[in-house]
Amino acid sequence: MREFDLNLVRTFVLLYETRSVTATAESLHLTQPTVSYGLQKLRRRFSDELFRRTGNGLVPTTTARALYEPLHAALAEIETAVSGAQSFDPASGRAAFTLCLSDLGEVSLLPRLMAALPSRAPGVTLTVRPLDVVSAVDQLGRGEIDAFIASPPLSSRRVARIPLFSEGYVGMVADSHPRLRGDRAGLKALAAERHIAVFGPAGHEGPRRALEAHGLLERVVLEVTRFSTLPYLVQDGELVATVPRRVAETFAAEHRVRLLELPMEIEPAQVSIYTRHAHARTPAQHWLVGFMHEILA
Repeated sequence: MREFDLNLVRTFVLLYETRSVTATAESLHLTQPTVSYGLQKLRRRFSDELFRRTGNGLVPTTTARALYEPLHAALAEIETAVSGAQSFDPASGRAAFTLCLSDLGEVSLLPRLMAALPSRAPGVTLTVRPLDVVSAVDQLGRGEIDAFIASPPLSSRRVARIPLFSEGYVGMVADSHPRLRGDRAGLKALAAERHIAVFGPAGHEGPRRALEAHGLLERVVLEVTRFSTLPYLVQDGELVATVPRRVAETFAAEHRVRLLELPMEIEPAQVSIYTRHAHARTPAQHWLVGFMHEILA
């Protein structure tokens, strides 16, 4: 046991969860050679290869699978004890966090976080950066951001995913649209209209697939990269937009637009928080993730 320190336990658990030396090194703020050296020590200690390299990353051996649960549980107990002594007190502590949000997140989620912060954590400040799901995982690994919220379920083992909610879609038109009246629209009526769509780096591929499946993609006359522009483009014309329900309700309360139930099935967006694995988070980051989940889920 004198040669088996806590860092080796954390290295093993993260290697098992991420199946990647690179992701483990990023989470622990270590170099890849340091993690590889730790893996060699683990292999000698247990007289087993523990992880085999494949084209899809590291694959745990039978010994590694047997070790994971007890070592994970032990590490969690140690971290609970340590965080009790070195915890983050939101009522008195000071911390600055950086989040990545889409424009939808800034419109519908950020106001809820900011409304709760003064009473929960008066010493906490937030910086928000635009979300690009392609680079967000790397930003998280490099420590440039503390968390991001995204709708496409990401399968990367380099990050922990904490589900928030599932969100459907509605149509949005101008209050005064001359043909689409009421709160519903049929497929034939939609096929006769001109559509605006959002295709960009923030996810939400469901509407595009639905339009394509029903032969409406050719009716798209304008593509934009942000949902936040839609009410301004819709309210004074005859365009039809497909919008996530939560933010659509916000738009309807503040703009001259009306919401329509759609006749086509659209795959819901699965909105989640993405952050470091629990073993790599600071006490302040643990609090942040818990706070976000409590307020937004």
